[in-house]
Amino acid sequence: MPSQEKVQFVESTVGEFRSAGSVFVADFSGLKVSDMTELRKQLREAGTRFLVAKNTLLRRAAGSAGMTDLDRDFKGPTAVAFGPADPVRTAKIFQEFVARLERPKVRRFIVERRAYAPTDLKAMASLPSREVLLSQIVAAVESPISGFIGILDAIVREFVGTVDALARKKGEAEGAAGS
Repeated sequence: MPSQEKVQFVESTVGEFRSAGSVFVADFSGLKVSDMTELRKQLREAGTRFLVAKNTLLRRAAGSAGMTDLDRDFKGPTAVAFGPADPVRTAKIFQEFVARLERPKVRRFIVERRAYAPTDLKAMASLPSREVLLSQIVAAVESPISGFIGILDAIVREFVGTVDALARKKGEAEGAAGS
């Protein structure tokens, strides 16, 4: 019979699997304690929770959350990173560690309920962050509008200049006729 602690752990982890924008499953074997500490620190700063637990508990939690395709990834030393909606920052942290230390080995990661292979990590890490993408979209939308406003402003200035010139010319013509 499972202990109450294990049941509570599985229940809370099910919630994390369901609410996380991204889930990274990694093999952390071969990482030194200092490297593991640094990885945890960087992930925490990125808003990602890094969890090391027994594979059977992780398998139950993932299954209860509807992520049964992760079953085969829970073997050996396993860690799970539950990230925010923007997975790029978490992917960059893992990619930087993999490039430098060849560890941890990401077995699979899930973004918005879609599973990706470890080979996709580098591509995900090379993407700009969500904030950068949003600012690029805003700039792309804003640029034509700014140009259009500039053109309208030039037309209005030209129109006002023409009306002003006509008013001056009319004033000069009335002044010349009155003399």
